[in-house]
Amino acid sequence: MAADRKLEHLANVRMFSALSKKELNMVSKAADVVTVKAGTDVVTEGTTGHEFFLILDGQASVRRGGRKVATLGPGDYFGELALLDRCPRSATIVAETPLEVAVIGQREFMAVLDQVPPVSHKLLVTMAHRLREADTKAVSH
Repeated sequence: MAADRKLEHLANVRMFSALSKKELNMVSKAADVVTVKAGTDVVTEGTTGHEFFLILDGQASVRRGGRKVATLGPGDYFGELALLDRCPRSATIVAETPLEVAVIGQREFMAVLDQVPPVSHKLLVTMAHRLREADTKAVSH
């Protein structure tokens, strides 16, 4: 069932990893499951984003400057920063096969944060860890 898969995959998203099952359920309810045709640009580099995508089924390619830099599959996600800001997308994501994705819009996500304030704190801690890791990688290169 798509709802079970959605919840299972959301639990593995780093940004949501500290959430309780109840909090995760609220995030899951805020997500719509959408099917995307193969060959479709799901998001486009340089455009403003306001949705997060979690791949439930299928494969997508990540392209920067027109070059393929990665392949994504079930359990992979993109657009998480768009939930927190409205900065331009850093890559284009193209559906290589038909995709089934869970989509959470920024407005729906903010409603979850308003309803369950502890989620905000947990997200801040997770994002701080991620930023620290990125900073460490940047310094070591």
